[in-house]
This record gives sequence, structure tokens and C-alpha cells, in this order.
Amino acid sequence: MNLKSFLIAGISLLFAQVAFSQEGLPIYTDYLTDNYYLIHPSMAGVANCAKARLTGRQQWFGHEDAPRLMTLSVNGRIGESPSAIGGILFKDKNGYHSQNGAYATYAHHLMFSRSEVDLNMLSFGLSAGIIQYRLDETSFLFDGPDPIIDGTVQNETNFNMDFGFSYQFLDFYLHGTVKNLLNNSGINRDVNITSNLRRYLLTTGYVYSKYGSEWSFEPSVMFQYREATKEAAIDVNAKAYKVMDFGTVWGGLSYRNSFDGAEYTNSGSDIKSQRLNQFTPILGINYNQFMFAYTYTYQSNSVVYTNGGFHQITLGYNFGCRRKRYDCNCPAVN
Repeated sequence: MNLKSFLIAGISLLFAQVAFSQEGLPIYTDYLTDNYYLIHPSMAGVANCAKARLTGRQQWFGHEDAPRLMTLSVNGRIGESPSAIGGILFKDKNGYHSQNGAYATYAHHLMFSRSEVDLNMLSFGLSAGIIQYRLDETSFLFDGPDPIIDGTVQNETNFNMDFGFSYQFLDFYLHGTVKNLLNNSGINRDVNITSNLRRYLLTTGYVYSKYGSEWSFEPSVMFQYREATKEAAIDVNAKAYKVMDFGTVWGGLSYRNSFDGAEYTNSGSDIKSQRLNQFTPILGINYNQFMFAYTYTYQSNSVVYTNGGFHQITLGYNFGCRRKRYDCNCPAVN
């Protein structure tokens, strides 16, 4: 591939990442580290413990202004009631663009089973958030004035809401969420796209285990679709758990594939296309009330900025725990 083709592909990837980063909390694979509440508000307070989760994510170590993300989330039931609350703080930076956000969540859980032994629960959740976007253009005018560049630090603050549902039946689960329900004023000059940031998420999975076994296995998929640009992607996930004396050891693998691609030319005149392909191995441990997880995301495309991937660490703490209520293999609940 010649230099011009590489630069075109690289710039396209950069603008795509900036566009995605302007949609509030980015959707990576951190939900697989016992953190479904990050993407599905209906999961607030679904577990028998209140949960606090801190994540740190860094891409391309050694490169200045590389993408990085930090999140802090807390959620739990309101006493013994079927209602729950939660909150998320996040800071996301990608080159000259950054965003800070805060969400508050209310969720309600409806039991359909006659007793709490059998899990049969439908949940609804609503999150309201404020996101501040920031674009630093102070170093853009090194070649002189440009009519489309202000040369200042641009700021925009928007309010938006997420709404979702979850259905849990024994070892099966299904989650659906609409993110960014409201149109906003737009966060750059392409208002037709940035005023509509609605994204639809659908997650489903099942946990398999033999009776009395220390092992359990959880395949799942997560589909996402963005309304304005009609972009779609799917995560195919597999996790395994082993119960230990001190807690649980678990690990897995996630594969993300986009349904949309970008075209580029190689060293010849051939036009090729590539779609996003990411592999993410996951390793975690639950020790008493504490949780630690590490994920590494590797992008396997032909045209990439660098072979270095995403590193992410998740620290968790469970508190206010009640007894395990349900006779099921449901790690997100029990």
C-alpha cells in the first residue's frame, strides 16, 4: 500500500472513531467484565449485591493523545423494594476531542415466578445524562487561516436519555436498550448526523452447567445499530466460569465484526474493502467481595494505525449483599 492510500484510510478511521466517541459513553467490551449496567440501564440493581465498578482503558501505548477512557459506575436496590438506582461517571479522550459525562438511573424489577427460587423477572430502566463535548482547535491553523476552522476550544453540553428492558428466566437472559433517545442541537457542522445519536442494542445469552459441576459456560451475542448512519455491528462472546473456595475464576473471548466497511487502494490500482474485526480475550477473578478483570482488544484488519491494541483493567467491589435468592446459573444476578 502506498503512503497516500494509507493516509486516506488512516484519516477515515480517525474521523470514524471521533464520530463514535461523540455519542456519549463508548460501547466497548467492558460490559463482559460483570458490568452490563454500563450499556443496559435495566440492569441496575438486578444482582443480589450492590456493585461498584471502576474501569480504565488505554489504546496504543506510547502514542501521544491516543484514545483512553475511564468509567465509574455504582448501582443497587433501594432496600428490599423492587426499585433500584445507579450512576455512571465517565471521561473519554480521543486526540483533540474529549467528553465528560454523568448518568443517573432508575430501574424497576417485576417478578413473575411464584417464589424467588425460580428466576423469572422483567426489568425496565431509564438513564438521564449530561455530556460535555470539547474540541481543541487551537493547533489546527499551522498553515494559516481556514474558513471551516475557528482555531478555538469548542464546547457543547447536551442532555440525553437511555431506556431499556431486561428479561431473565432461569439461565437465559435478554436485554434491549435504546441509547440517546432525544435529538440534540448537533455537536459539529454535520447537524443532520450528529443531532440524531440513537443507537439500538440487543444482547442475549445462556449459561450452561451440569448439576453439581464447578464449571459453567456462557455464550452470548450483542447486536448494535446506529439509526442516523445505518451502521451495524455484532459481538459474539464466550465465557467460562470455575467456582473456587475463595470465589470464582473466569475468562473468555469476544469477537466484534461490523457489517459496514471502508474502501482503500493497495500499491496497485485495485480497490479493496475492509470491515472492523476485533478480538478481545478476557480474564477475571472474584475474590470474596472484590473483582478484578483484564481485557486486551486486538484489531486484525489489514489497514491499522498500529498493531498495538486496547488494554483495559476493571476493579470491582460488591457491598450490601443479600443471600443468593435464585436457583440458577446466572452470574449477573446471583
